[in-house]
Amino acid sequence: MLSGRVAFITGASRGIGRAIARTLSKAGTDIAGIDLNLDELKSAMKMIEDDTGRKAIAVQADVADPASVAKGVEEAIKVLGRIDILVNNAGITRDNILLRMKDEEWDRVIKINLTGTFNCTKAVIKGMVKNRSGRIISIASVVGAMGNVGQANYAASKAGIIGFTKSIAREYANRGITANAIAPGFIETHMTKALSEEVRDVLIKHIPMGRLGMPEDVAHVVEFLASDEAVYITGQVIHVNGGMYM
Repeated sequence: MLSGRVAFITGASRGIGRAIARTLSKAGTDIAGIDLNLDELKSAMKMIEDDTGRKAIAVQADVADPASVAKGVEEAIKVLGRIDILVNNAGITRDNILLRMKDEEWDRVIKINLTGTFNCTKAVIKGMVKNRSGRIISIASVVGAMGNVGQANYAASKAGIIGFTKSIAREYANRGITANAIAPGFIETHMTKALSEEVRDVLIKHIPMGRLGMPEDVAHVVEFLASDEAVYITGQVIHVNGGMYM
């Protein structure tokens, strides 16, 4: 469905990012996986190449650093030729209630999650404008829509991604570029696996489907939004949360 296209995916070494890279690769896309942990990223990209037969290169870059992102984009284009699809997935949490939240906890989350999305989008969109075609897909969160105790920084960053996405969608719709966000609920990743059984049970009680989502549940929506079937969809937020937020 996406044969011959190139995707630039941040936070691609594990979890949702790796699932997105694998799913797009299986659909025919060549992948530039972006992460700071180069060893883990190389391993993930090699597994994808071996599994799908598509190119999957590992590019070390810090999304919070515009110069690092620009270098990563340059490297990806040099090897793969262009970037058709951008997936802004890289993100972190630094949870704390507001009165105990340190300035650096606020700043770091905003810088990676929100400013990182800005940096990557700005770095790739010039080429998309030139080609008059492109897909920008950013991973937000259910928390960005409904808030969450102890996550003021994370919720603000993800709500910011939603507003940013809608603005970019308006700015570039007439250039053949779509911009959409996906807001996952609680997904089975290394972060949720670290939660205690008691905390997981509480989370699941708030999900009508009675289970956490899988990374592939998010990845398949990315695949759709990146495809020609979604050419008339832009500025939207797709919630993938098992009914937790409606």
